[in-house]
Amino acid sequence: MKAYIKERTLQVANHIAQTQDTIRKTAQIYNLSKSTVHNDLATRLNRIDHDLFERVKDVLDKNFAEKHIRGGNSTKLKYAHLEK
Repeated sequence: MKAYIKERTLQVANHIAQTQDTIRKTAQIYNLSKSTVHNDLATRLNRIDHDLFERVKDVLDKNFAEKHIRGGNSTKLKYAHLEK
C-alpha cells in the first residue's frame, strides 16, 4: 500500500473516531468521495490498525442505525419551513 493512502486512511479514521461524524460529512471535510472514505475505512483500515478499525466500525454502525431518523427529521423540517 502506498504511503499517502495509508496516511489518508489513518487521518480519516482518527477523525471519525474522535468526532463521530458520518462518512458523508468526513468526505466533505477532506474533499474526498464517499466511496473513497468508505473503501479506506471498510477494507484498508483493518489491515493497518485493527483496534482503530473496531472503534470506527462502532461509530459507523451507530450512524447507520440512526440514518432513517435523521432523514425523517430533515423531511419534517423541510415541510415545516415550506408551510411558513
